[in-house]
Amino acid sequence: MALPTYDQLIEPLLRFLATRPDGVRVSEARDAIATQLAISTDDRAVMLPSRQQPIYDNRVGWAHDRLKRAGLSTSARRGFWVLTERGHKYVKAHPAPLSREDVEDLAEVERGNRLRDREPSVADSIAPEPGASRRSPDERIEEAITELNQAVARELLELIGEAPPEFFEVLVLDLLHALGYGTSRSDLQRVGRSGDGGIDGIIALDRLGLEKVYVQAKRWQNNVGRPDVQAFFGALAGRRAKKGVFITTAGYTREAREFAETVSDSIVLVDGARLTTLMIEHGVGVTHKAVRVAHVDSDYFEDV
Repeated sequence: MALPTYDQLIEPLLRFLATRPDGVRVSEARDAIATQLAISTDDRAVMLPSRQQPIYDNRVGWAHDRLKRAGLSTSARRGFWVLTERGHKYVKAHPAPLSREDVEDLAEVERGNRLRDREPSVADSIAPEPGASRRSPDERIEEAITELNQAVARELLELIGEAPPEFFEVLVLDLLHALGYGTSRSDLQRVGRSGDGGIDGIIALDRLGLEKVYVQAKRWQNNVGRPDVQAFFGALAGRRAKKGVFITTAGYTREAREFAETVSDSIVLVDGARLTTLMIEHGVGVTHKAVRVAHVDSDYFEDV
């Protein structure tokens, strides 16, 4: 089943906390709600794109954040949630199920602040985008980063396509060095020239050059077919080479991938999508801008 959005978790969390007047550990609250909503162990294990936290845990956390913003709950101590007196009154005044408007009042920052008897701050006055309550703030940040990376990937492929073929061969070696191949950049040599036997680069994995990886780089628009991968395999065999990397800006046909799988100990295929992902991850042809996202340091307050 699809994981509930964090606004859909607000009421189950509210009702569960109401049954624990003395409060409850966060892990117990998560488990109870997962059981109530029949969320499987596999679904609970799905991670955010950053791999920093399970999506389910993140959404339950943001559901509680909204209850705290409304003054209905609090974190009595680290890893422990409890309804406030106001929260218990709210539960009594709002029998299940909550109306759609009630959920939106709790989920949306600006509207949820109406429940508080205070003047809204500047931050509170920022209206959320339509449908924003369906995704947690962490998810929206990661979605934005994903969108930016996709735009960068498209631009990278465009720039590579406009550059001379020789530049692509150098770029591929720069990337492989950034990935950790070769003890120094000089251990990666560009070979691409007439009569190279399908080899564009050679990587020495040790100082003496006893173990090498051979590289072929194809800046193509169309998918690479099996004949090209087989020819590369033949070029490796001609050099008695055991390892090869075939990199293209396009993709590979099904037949090409099937052939590579049969000789998986010899050849690794890298398509355009994986190429740009690796470039972005390892800072080849791109720069990174740090974004500071604040999270409370619970350890700092542990002894308070």
